[in-house]
Amino acid sequence: MTSAPLLEAQNVEIAFHTRGRRGASAHVVRAVDDVSLAVLPGEILGLVGESGSGKTTLGQALVGLQRPDRGQVRFDGADVHGLRGDASKKLRRQMQVVFQESRGSLNGRMRVEDIIGEGLQIQGMGDRKARRHRVREVAQQVGLGSVDLSRYPHQFSGGQRQRIGIARALALAPKFLVADEPVAALDVSVQAQVLNLLLDLRDDLGLTYVLISHDLAVVERVSDRIAVMYMGRIMEHGPVRDVYAHPQVPYTYALLSARPTVPGQERYRRVILPGDIGTPGTARRGCPFAPRCWMAADACRESVPELRETRPGHWAACHFAGEVDRTGPAAGQHPAS
Repeated sequence: MTSAPLLEAQNVEIAFHTRGRRGASAHVVRAVDDVSLAVLPGEILGLVGESGSGKTTLGQALVGLQRPDRGQVRFDGADVHGLRGDASKKLRRQMQVVFQESRGSLNGRMRVEDIIGEGLQIQGMGDRKARRHRVREVAQQVGLGSVDLSRYPHQFSGGQRQRIGIARALALAPKFLVADEPVAALDVSVQAQVLNLLLDLRDDLGLTYVLISHDLAVVERVSDRIAVMYMGRIMEHGPVRDVYAHPQVPYTYALLSARPTVPGQERYRRVILPGDIGTPGTARRGCPFAPRCWMAADACRESVPELRETRPGHWAACHFAGEVDRTGPAAGQHPAS
């Protein structure tokens, strides 16, 4: 890996407006709130957090599918959202997505060969013979046979459909993939196969990934670094081994404590957070996690903590970063209201 990022997001903000009566804006939801991160060439960055934390919206912004209201995304030095015409079309070849729901993301009326080759046709790459050769090449890379190319998505298992989605993403020979919950709907044994495939492709093709997942075991297994999101903000990020061994913020600790473990081998005391993740609205007073945090103090409710480096390469946004005890909240210690 080199020190220069392949992809870099700077102060990205994305808000959605809900409509009230007569079309007036009733509420603003900040799905991504002042997020900055960098991904190095050949790296796998794991992006984790509860459902509704903004992971998928951020992933879409990284590949140009969602335009930020503020901030910038740069890929290989180019402004992802600033390019137009042929320049934008060329850049999109380098950035692809593997979607979470393989059944919904594949056109059930198209044969597998046409699904995989659709991007090649849209980009005008090669003649028909060359495109067919490329489709067969990437199909083989992901473990699909030539007979599979004439079939339709409904004739495959979930794991096989995910391979089709990966092949479609690879057809344009990209440098960067956003894999959005690529194994969430799969059996455990099939999850292992798909994860091994992603790792092999990274090694063979020099790919770079942002892996979005709510499964911390998956992220720990395949990622080099991890970023933890909550209500649109990055709460903590750093080398995956260091974050898992030394969580610096209570939210990360709570996520780690929820992982299934063998009895007697628990690394963290189990934390059950009260309530659900809130709706990221316009109010930005205090730490977004404060209402559910057992360490919250007056400062947490008054000011939003900034990301700061607490260990080498390990950043955390918490007024009490580094003070999280491995035993978790003490008996009778309740989150602030």
